[in-house]
Amino acid sequence: MPGLHIAPSTLDLSGLELSLATRKDRAFRLRDAIGKLSRPSRAADGSLAFDGYSYVLVDCPPSLNLLTVNAMAASDAVLVPLQCEFFALEGLSQLLKTVEQVKMSLNPSLTIHGIVLTMYDARNNLSDQVVADVRQFMGKKVFETVIPRNVRVSEAPSYGKPVLLYDLKCVGSQAYLKLASEIVQRERALAAA
Repeated sequence: MPGLHIAPSTLDLSGLELSLATRKDRAFRLRDAIGKLSRPSRAADGSLAFDGYSYVLVDCPPSLNLLTVNAMAASDAVLVPLQCEFFALEGLSQLLKTVEQVKMSLNPSLTIHGIVLTMYDARNNLSDQVVADVRQFMGKKVFETVIPRNVRVSEAPSYGKPVLLYDLKCVGSQAYLKLASEIVQRERALAAA
């Protein structure tokens, strides 16, 4: 896809935590690497040009380890996908504590941009209860868009495609498009404030 670059991880990344453990700058390695991607340069007419990226998304595992701390130390904001499952609520509470710790010790500008409710199953009362609990607890931090469970979303990776290219019209794709619009609107509102 034009304008999109992906840097996938490999099994080699699993050993990184051990090799970073004794380094003084261990929490800032990703921030320093990303910083090199978006440095301004001088265009031929003397104006500043940015050769880097508009957005860098870092997908983290659900575990809270040094890689996740690096991602938070390098980020402006956290976007939290939350499965509509009971145990996900416990994970959310731990994640909120971790974000607060990173904010206090490593990255004072870190914010939670929002929480995305995912894998919602309308046939399951538990999904409705999780949605209600998260909305009550987190308020406006929760995006209105809810991503439903959808077979087409699950199939897309096995075909090596993002779901929007695999099946644009499926309910999962439509939900992700709606979410993207909501994220952009929220970002514009924050920038205007």
